[in-house]
Amino acid sequence: MAAGKELQLVAVGSVPAAALRDLEASIQQVLTIGTYLGKVNLGTPSYAFNKDRNQYHTTAIMRRLLTIKDPGATHVMGVTDGDLFTPDTPFVFGEADRDSHVAVLSLFRIKGESETARRRIYVEAVHQAGHLVGLSYCEDPRCIMSLATSLAEADRRQMQLCNNCRNELVRIRRV
Repeated sequence: MAAGKELQLVAVGSVPAAALRDLEASIQQVLTIGTYLGKVNLGTPSYAFNKDRNQYHTTAIMRRLLTIKDPGATHVMGVTDGDLFTPDTPFVFGEADRDSHVAVLSLFRIKGESETARRRIYVEAVHQAGHLVGLSYCEDPRCIMSLATSLAEADRRQMQLCNNCRNELVRIRRV
């Protein structure tokens, strides 16, 4: 796969462009994919809001992201400050769909000004982008691709792929 503008980052809601720019380098460094900020942003995703849960449904946001994906982009990832859910979970940090090449990441439960919060955001952004490029969940709890359903699990992950996932990424990129 040729390097270039592969992953389009999109603000969903009131996420500042500076926050998206901060994610670019982390994703590029770990996954070696071209990442850039899309020119179009999405407003607050009221269409995805579930008033009973007081959260936003990931699928509705991901469907909307597909409508603004740049023609040259292979993948698109929205970044929101809203609290996300999928039907069978109380919340999710994010969700990615490899088939449609779209993902959404929530800063809601991991945002903050501390170094820990920034690290969590970077790790989760790389994790979701990893799914977009074809990586699966990893059983190594230190790998950035391991599943995290709590902040403790998220904090256990390192800012890198384990050897197995790194080798898988090399294999995927050669196809």
